[in-house]
Amino acid sequence: MAGVSLSWKTHELHTAQPFGIARWTHSVYPRTFVTFTQGGVTGQGEAAPNAFYGETRGTVEATLPLLAEALTDPWDWDGLHARLKALMPQGHPSARCALEMAAVDWCAQSVGLPAWQLLGLSPSPLPESSYTVSIAALDDMRRQAREAAARGHGVLKVKLGTDHDEAIVEALREEAPAVALRVDANAAWTRAQARRMLDVLAAARAELVEQPLAAGDLDGHAALRAVSSVPIVADESLHHVGDVLALARAFDGVNLKLAKLGGPLQALRALRLAREGGLSVMMGCMIESSLGIAAAAALAGACDWADLDGALLLADDPFVGLDWQAGQLARPQGQGWGVERR
Repeated sequence: MAGVSLSWKTHELHTAQPFGIARWTHSVYPRTFVTFTQGGVTGQGEAAPNAFYGETRGTVEATLPLLAEALTDPWDWDGLHARLKALMPQGHPSARCALEMAAVDWCAQSVGLPAWQLLGLSPSPLPESSYTVSIAALDDMRRQAREAAARGHGVLKVKLGTDHDEAIVEALREEAPAVALRVDANAAWTRAQARRMLDVLAAARAELVEQPLAAGDLDGHAALRAVSSVPIVADESLHHVGDVLALARAFDGVNLKLAKLGGPLQALRALRLAREGGLSVMMGCMIESSLGIAAAAALAGACDWADLDGALLLADDPFVGLDWQAGQLARPQGQGWGVERR
């Protein structure tokens, strides 16, 4: 089609300090940025692959040329989804996400609206985002919590999955007694460990616990939920939009990530399904630039919780335009996703 171009380029983003969870610790995150131009208007998207979900820099770079033909008419969102599915029935959610983001951004840019408004979402304020304390030496985790609280962050999310999780929770509650505390085990606990930790989390006034058990252990999560006073939220157990309703028997809520579900339109479908199933909803993220965070923020006003600190953890965010006051993100007001390249 004349006047149409689609291109992409991978950049290595770096966290300000090593970022550790139960499975790994990394400092470098390859992210592939897609640019779609038609009629003098440009839309942008970001692929944030995660090896846990079967994606790497290499798979994204190999997949985008195969999926590129799906993005023809940027207004045909249902058609885009159908064509992506026809070209590649399974997998590669962050590559799909980048294309879907670029299409929605192009449409919003072309009519001069913020993306959230184009999607018909509420202008209500976003929930305060948590700020993540990643796994490190205990003194370093104390420092992370102390410094975040001093900067004004009112919600901390601590990564667990070590052999001294109880000590970490107690130390962070001591270091930052006034903050709301969330816990993310990243599927690292056994059922017995999780049952013991529920009492620790209740005593620490934890606001929620994310993914205590292995992704496929729905029975174990259901058993924990039956005895827990702390809400239990699915992350690794949620791979596809179609998983959402099945998780309602085992979890109190779900963590939605655009790069995991295939894009903002798919996350919006998942959000609506979660509400139908009586689930609470967190809008989450990977380690992403402000472009990816802005797309998640477009949906976050319809959610109960936000975990959108991915770009705050970076030393070299290639996009600007988000307005943060500690953990409170102002809804992007610019056209499209509301950010631009630095």
